[in-house]
Amino acid sequence: MYTLSIQQEFEAQHFLIGGDWGEENELHSHQYTMEVRVSGSELDEHGFLLDIVDLTSHIDALVLRVANQVLNELTEFEGLNPSIEHFARILATELASHLDQPNLKRLWVIVYEDEIGWASYELEL
Repeated sequence: MYTLSIQQEFEAQHFLIGGDWGEENELHSHQYTMEVRVSGSELDEHGFLLDIVDLTSHIDALVLRVANQVLNELTEFEGLNPSIEHFARILATELASHLDQPNLKRLWVIVYEDEIGWASYELEL
């Protein structure tokens, strides 16, 4: 199985809802790193699992939509606590909708929040 991975850093803001998390309930910023991994057992005629330029352009477009935004204000987070778990699922689902190569079998999106933790979401393609 081949795996291709790309990382992108960005900053965004949020505040947690639905519980008492002290300062996390107030609007604050985080430095996020989104790592995207795709895997499959077959390469294309050029020896690529996926053209890295194409994958990077999809990731760039996705990051452009969320960078420097208040996550709570995005429609994807309506009614949700903007946890990194939800964030990873939302990013993975959006990215998967743009990947239509039949040789891809899996997509992982890992969202690192600052330097303290991460969450991931995995999809079969």
